[in-house]
Amino acid sequence: MSQSRVAVLRTDSTRVVEDYRRLLELIEYKSIIDATQDTLIKLNLSWTKYFPACSSQPWQVEGLVKTMVEDGFPRDKLFPLENKTVVTNPIQGAKNNLWMPILDKYELGFTPLPGVEWIVYNFKSKLLKLNDIFPEGIQIPKMFVGKQIVHLPTVKTHGHSTTTGAIKNSFGGLLREVRHYAHKYMHEVLVDLMLMQKELHPNILAVMDGTVCGDGAGPRTMTPHGKNLILASADSVAIDAIAAKLMGFDPMSIPYLRMCHERGLGCAEVKDIEILGEDIDEINFGFSTKKSFVIWGDQLLRKGPLRFLEKVALHSPLVVWAPMASNVYHDWIWYPTVGKSIIRKFGKTEWGQLFEKYKRGEA
Repeated sequence: MSQSRVAVLRTDSTRVVEDYRRLLELIEYKSIIDATQDTLIKLNLSWTKYFPACSSQPWQVEGLVKTMVEDGFPRDKLFPLENKTVVTNPIQGAKNNLWMPILDKYELGFTPLPGVEWIVYNFKSKLLKLNDIFPEGIQIPKMFVGKQIVHLPTVKTHGHSTTTGAIKNSFGGLLREVRHYAHKYMHEVLVDLMLMQKELHPNILAVMDGTVCGDGAGPRTMTPHGKNLILASADSVAIDAIAAKLMGFDPMSIPYLRMCHERGLGCAEVKDIEILGEDIDEINFGFSTKKSFVIWGDQLLRKGPLRFLEKVALHSPLVVWAPMASNVYHDWIWYPTVGKSIIRKFGKTEWGQLFEKYKRGEA
């Protein structure tokens, strides 16, 4: 197997869209993604609201689609898309995160996955957990079968999986909104998702934004830090490992990365990954993963002393309380108080000012 490569570039808010082209050329993306084939562009929506580092950034989306359209990828073969969860709305999220004006600018559509046909797909690979979690069959979007995919994650921590990135981005595409059932076995499920993607997609590319990175209680209630880095790779395991290394984690100590590495699904050993572009040897953000109130409560019911209540609380008609509690905490308590304060500070940074330019249609 050839050595895994991850391209890493340093950028700033005045040239980031152009630097995404440089990044894609550095990783030789046209040798990974075939312009003659349909391409899924899997956006990353962790919150319907905009919060720095939480979801795909507008300059990340523009950097990719501008490059692809200018390089002759037919517009009718590009499919930007995102799914819903029990607490997110993809259409409203695409508006709030300013994806829609960019997609309109480049004459691309947006596909909310709840509106497409889903099918039960029988995977040949021996999955670790998902067959047990969904014994009636794993449903996936029919349009995913046989199509290449580009993932657009961000560099951030996650209370369920330590870090999140390219691999976790498939969690939001290949599983329906009831995928929260998989939280109990998150690391094993992420391995399953890599196995599933290897069967479904002939080509995979991840283009990760680290201009603003999320520390703490991800994927939503984080502290954003401007780090001015962007990454790309055809190896989802390798790019997630490098992102973990940048954040200050040992990738091989993170179960989903170690298990993927051990199964030959990608490379998580930093010393065995070829880094193109920026020298990252001395970079360590010093991040640490924390659990939000919602994730703490979820794990208390699934893995902790309250797990005897799991079936009635999370796997019965009473489960409606959980998304309601999440929305109350995130949208009505944390965001208007702590979140707004963080966003005000973010607005004074170069990336906050760039976001406002996108909002005004001036970027």
